[in-house]
Amino acid sequence: MAFIWILSCLAFIGTAYGCGVPAIPPVITGYARIVNGEEAVPHSWPWQVSLQDSTGFHFCGGSLISEWWVVTAAHCNVRTSHRVVLGEHDRSSNAEPIQTMTVGKVFKHPNYNSFTINNDILLIKLASPAQLNTRVSPVCLAETSDNFPGGMKCVTSGWGLTRYNAANTPPLLQQAALPLLTNDDCKRYWGTNITDLMICAGASGASSCMGDSGGPLVCQKNGVWTLVGIVSWGSSTCSTSSPGVYARVTKLRAWVDQTVAAN
Repeated sequence: MAFIWILSCLAFIGTAYGCGVPAIPPVITGYARIVNGEEAVPHSWPWQVSLQDSTGFHFCGGSLISEWWVVTAAHCNVRTSHRVVLGEHDRSSNAEPIQTMTVGKVFKHPNYNSFTINNDILLIKLASPAQLNTRVSPVCLAETSDNFPGGMKCVTSGWGLTRYNAANTPPLLQQAALPLLTNDDCKRYWGTNITDLMICAGASGASSCMGDSGGPLVCQKNGVWTLVGIVSWGSSTCSTSSPGVYARVTKLRAWVDQTVAAN
């Protein structure tokens, strides 16, 4: 019997880092950098990535979707000279066992439009696979057929500015719970700038801001955290009374699948 038990334990370990289930559970105020957000429980968003240049400057967020792949925003303009930092919470600390990964290849959506900000998605294939553990694990991707209705509470996270005129981004990972808007509601703020390739959240006293770009907007579906949006654009002053705009993952999932399968 002992032999069988060991096998079943090994089988469990192999699936312990499935997508969308943090080993360290997040705690979200009002749910059970972000402007008017709060510090996240350390390592409770284990897919959160910091994209940094060669000097260690954090310029965008991202989300780990498998041991080889990270998704971020096309407007972040990731290059192979940049680096992908996994497992970080406090960017001012040298004590965290982070994984600093090299960018292998970059795939920007071929229909990304920097004027309309349509198709604002970019995939990074890491030069070597991430080591999945309690602090580093992937988020699930929304399915093409998924529907995330207006009013649903979701969460965005990042090291972006906590005030639009702040001198520096915060060292500690921030999070904010935000309601989704329907695109019709969002158009009341942003008009025809909103397309079906976008999804809006916020206008409720919290906002994403500069430095959050490319990071995750996640919603719980069947108990699993699912990537619904990628931080894209919004108010130039990070106003908490106008919604942030995110690339809509359900509309971009097919491109992600095709790109990963071909590479």
